[in-house]
Amino acid sequence: MSLPLMPKATAVWLVENTALSFEQIAAFTGMHELEVQAIADGEVAVGIVGVNPITNGQLTQDELDRAQTDSSFKLKMNKTDIPLPKARAKGARYTPVSKRQDRPDAISWLLKHHPDLTDAQLSRLIGTTKPTILSVRDRSHWNATNIKPQNPVTLGLCTEAELEKAVAIAQRRVSNAAKAKQREANRREREAKAAAEAAAAPAAEAAAAPAPEAAPAEQAPSDSGN
Repeated sequence: MSLPLMPKATAVWLVENTALSFEQIAAFTGMHELEVQAIADGEVAVGIVGVNPITNGQLTQDELDRAQTDSSFKLKMNKTDIPLPKARAKGARYTPVSKRQDRPDAISWLLKHHPDLTDAQLSRLIGTTKPTILSVRDRSHWNATNIKPQNPVTLGLCTEAELEKAVAIAQRRVSNAAKAKQREANRREREAKAAAEAAAAPAAEAAAAPAPEAAPAEQAPSDSGN
């Protein structure tokens, strides 16, 4: 049985937008039912943008409607002419000439949906250059008016697994940076507190010290004369 081009992203969309059972979604996407349930619980696929299998021609609305009214009905993939990305050998990514015009659309989509990705990650992911990324970001690209955000997976510029890996790395980097920032803030707070306590210590000691006893008053001389 053929599977959707982006199984996990498709499962995310079906969980969020349909009344299908976990079993139906799992059967259609080729995933385990427990993994689909974990998506619904927010335990996995965090940060993955859902992909509508109807708009990309992999599923019909009639098929989806029928499945939602009959929990025993199994969804079937619709034939599509979307190109499947081929596995590539290690090394620099090569983008076919026919697909190079799609890279600005892919860059725009990634900047919109995954802003935590670094320029280096974007370059490796879809085989583009940093100047091109910059021109799309600041809309100075020569074809900026015609750029339409499109998922790089559906464009065949990368695989879903490669996109998920890049997003996970970016999220981990952001999380680590936030933790490091918090640790630094905590350290500065501790140092400031210690400095304040050190400055207040002499005053506290002086306040706690016993007051010196007053000297006894001198006795006035007697006026009795002899």
